[in-house]
Amino acid sequence: MVFLAPVLLLLALSRCSSEVVTDFTQTCPQFFANPGGTLSPPTVFPGKKYKQICQILGNTYEYATLYDTANKIPVYSAYRFNGLMQCTRQSNWYIEPQLENINYSKKMATESSVTNIQNQAVNDDYANSGYDRGHLAPVLHATSQSCSDATFTLTNAAPQDKSFNRGQWRITEKAVADTLVQNCKGNSAYIVTGVVPGTGKLKNRVRIPSYFWTAYCCLDNNQQVKAASGFLGQNKNVPVQEMSIKNLDTMLSGLYGPVFNVFGGKCN
Repeated sequence: MVFLAPVLLLLALSRCSSEVVTDFTQTCPQFFANPGGTLSPPTVFPGKKYKQICQILGNTYEYATLYDTANKIPVYSAYRFNGLMQCTRQSNWYIEPQLENINYSKKMATESSVTNIQNQAVNDDYANSGYDRGHLAPVLHATSQSCSDATFTLTNAAPQDKSFNRGQWRITEKAVADTLVQNCKGNSAYIVTGVVPGTGKLKNRVRIPSYFWTAYCCLDNNQQVKAASGFLGQNKNVPVQEMSIKNLDTMLSGLYGPVFNVFGGKCN
């Protein structure tokens, strides 16, 4: 019995993969809204520090992430929302070996299996920091246990004020889920959740976000926009602002610097 836990961990890891790709709209396009039949992903910033990842569990893509290897936090994760399921949270967090070397395995790995980790956060960065590993694609929105498990990679997490994560942000995640369950049933719901880098760092390595944001776009069976909304909150436990997608695009463009569109300038 003493070998059971390691064996189960190895079995879990054998199913967890993440693929660093050149264009995630080609490899895993199903996570991006297509209003009017036009695929409309969020803005992808130029530069070698930004890596596009298709997150996989087993043989199934679960969501997509744009990752910033310099700040060691994701820019955003994009996924489909298909309803709610009561999933079991796991305690292990993994890293993405291909961010260190593209020739490494696609499978998620424990930190101990990769030496000299430079391009992503590690669990020790968060230890005794006062910040949670804040999910972008959250467990609350997972529609299967495999999808829930796939969210526990540090490429899908950013330093989030504990009171904010467990308070106002959780309220926002729940409100988005409830809205989509009620108003987008039988249609296609797309969500993008991201962060804006702040000025501080954890352990002088991992950038602490100044803002968290999320947005949804519900499309009917003819790919017409049925409902859409955006949310923006400072990384502290204060109420999150709800706004139109157009206004969120404007706010994020000002915060990021370059022009940024959550749904390619659509879903307004």
